[in-house]
Amino acid sequence: MSQHDSEARAQGWRTLAALQNRIEVKIEKALQERHGLSVNEFCVLHHLSGEDGPHTRMQQLANVLVLSQSATTRLISRLEKRGLVTRVLSEEDRRGIYAEATEAGRALHDEAAPTHNAALDAALAEAADLPELTPLVQALETLSIKV
Repeated sequence: MSQHDSEARAQGWRTLAALQNRIEVKIEKALQERHGLSVNEFCVLHHLSGEDGPHTRMQQLANVLVLSQSATTRLISRLEKRGLVTRVLSEEDRRGIYAEATEAGRALHDEAAPTHNAALDAALAEAADLPELTPLVQALETLSIKV
């Protein structure tokens, strides 16, 4: 790979990181102001409220959130103190710990999801007006990824 190719890749990464940061800041502000949630807290509730997530091992949750095991444990502890998540010992092997959203957690997720989506849409619309970010926003609009 040439020096030019390496620099172009690095610039592409910096541009992608800038877009991600703009989006996260916008969503974080909206979720905090309206629902008292961080982006990661919302992501936990979103995953646990979905059809694939109601009963998720802590390690799986760490992988989904792209967080360390200890950061995930602290995050779940905060949500557990608020009554939004509960931890359950695995019935199968009695060693694994699962996280589950409580009824209050699912209700807060459902209340916060429109805020999250509106903030995401607003952040992408703002980014689309910046020439250096327009191609990335357009690329996101064409993606259909099931995580």
